[in-house]
Amino acid sequence: MSLTDEYRRQFALRAWARVLSLLPSMDGHVVLDLGCGIGDQALELTALGARVVGLEANQELLATAQARGIARANFRAGDLREPDIETVVDGIWCSFATAYVPDLGPTLARWKRLIKPGGWIALTEVDNLFGHEPVEADTREVFAAYARDALDNNRYDFHMGGKLRAYLEQAGYQIMTAQQVLDRELSFDGPADSEVVDAWNARLNRMSSLRDFCGLSFDAIRGDFIASLMRPDHRSVARVCFCLAVV
Repeated sequence: MSLTDEYRRQFALRAWARVLSLLPSMDGHVVLDLGCGIGDQALELTALGARVVGLEANQELLATAQARGIARANFRAGDLREPDIETVVDGIWCSFATAYVPDLGPTLARWKRLIKPGGWIALTEVDNLFGHEPVEADTREVFAAYARDALDNNRYDFHMGGKLRAYLEQAGYQIMTAQQVLDRELSFDGPADSEVVDAWNARLNRMSSLRDFCGLSFDAIRGDFIASLMRPDHRSVARVCFCLAVV
């Protein structure tokens, strides 16, 4: 399964209708979509009346977004840490990308300068991606060690979702709402359906850094985690967090 195919399938597993309902009116707004992926959220924002500028660093995802020909949306290559745009915007949308910026504070300060006075920022991120139970103690310990290694090496913050509010407040944004959002794949209780199991298998299989970190134990770790998702007593400790703030 290609990364583009994964993104297509994941879109249906997210609670975007709930998140989008929390945004201010989009009529006439110019929105900067940072880490826009294949343009699924941009399409939703344009349907609400926005004009969207999407930035994406991954060339495969960017090419897919550009090929869709979404009206009132323009997609270009760019680094979300240093957005290179020509004008200020009414709002910034960033979903499941802030975890790739472990030191988020300085980046939020740069983003703030791109937003008009009174404009808004909407961030969605997962907290504790691998927080699913029950798993073996060895599986839990390996995931915790992998998360520490990713943070120590400035690659990814697996607990960014729970830090969004504090980061925004420290950067001078005013929080309008901060909520946890149910998610069919990332934050749910009970046994996962086959679509969710397939999504998790695809995610784990493409995580080469996790495979390298686990070494010979990777297959056992993956198998235990997937088995946990399918159990009737499965429960999620992971949370999907949404924050809406204004400048």
